[in-house]
Amino acid sequence: MNAMTVLVATDGSACAKVALNLAATIPWPEGSVIHLVSAVERSSAVYVPSAVGAVADPVEREVPLIGGIIDELELIAAPLRDKGAAVETHVLVGRPATAIVDEAETVRADVIIVGSRGHGTIGSMVLGSVSAEVADHAHCPVIVARKPTWSRVILGVDGSTFGERAENIVGTWPIFAGTHIEVLSVADVDLSWPSSLALSAYASSIDYPATEQAIETDHQRWADEATQRLRANGREAVSRPVDGDPAAELIRATKEEEADVIVVGTHGRTGLRRAFAGSVARNVMLHAACSVLVVRETRPLT
Repeated sequence: MNAMTVLVATDGSACAKVALNLAATIPWPEGSVIHLVSAVERSSAVYVPSAVGAVADPVEREVPLIGGIIDELELIAAPLRDKGAAVETHVLVGRPATAIVDEAETVRADVIIVGSRGHGTIGSMVLGSVSAEVADHAHCPVIVARKPTWSRVILGVDGSTFGERAENIVGTWPIFAGTHIEVLSVADVDLSWPSSLALSAYASSIDYPATEQAIETDHQRWADEATQRLRANGREAVSRPVDGDPAAELIRATKEEEADVIVVGTHGRTGLRRAFAGSVARNVMLHAACSVLVVRETRPLT
């Protein structure tokens, strides 16, 4: 991959500023384009009483609002442009998460960057509803930004196809060149009822062995093989297989290593299968103190 197409969503919140700072920090390859977008719901732009008590014409109400947002985006884009980035600004009208996902498809974004929370009541939540929905439905990888730095990486692998996609991105995307990568494959050897049910949800992707020792051996092999492939691609990588709850151990590793980002794969399914097979990525997104890059399997890698 050479030049990249990046979509950065902002709503003016403090968390959105972290996403902007991260976008300014990541070493995008030459020729990359950053699409800086802000979404406004049509209801907030249209259903506003006029001075005489009637509802104003939708176009009359939207134009000044959108114009103000465009001006704000241009101010935000200036520091990025000063660093040499090519930046295009867009105002999206509609449900924010839907509009962001649709715009990413329109511009063929390689990655979306969002803040971890937004304005309003969701500001008190660990992960904002817009960020969570974008991560669930985008057809490209999504970075939930919590740190403005980009040098130390935790990569979670588990022998699955979506774990392999996460590894492929770390190994091939130029933005990971020069980073220090710690590869973790967490062996969850607790075969209690909930764990056994969760493992059964992975059956189509992973053929788990029956014994704890065999599980640990497989995770050791997955971590070592991923590390070797990353090194073959010129990455600085080390492996550290561990036992325990996968999400908890990935989050613990980020604290121990003072990591800037966790990279995890997810299958992109919905319903019961997502509740089990997608729980690691979701729990990491909810609770990690660093940024999280979620890699879906719904689009071939560019």
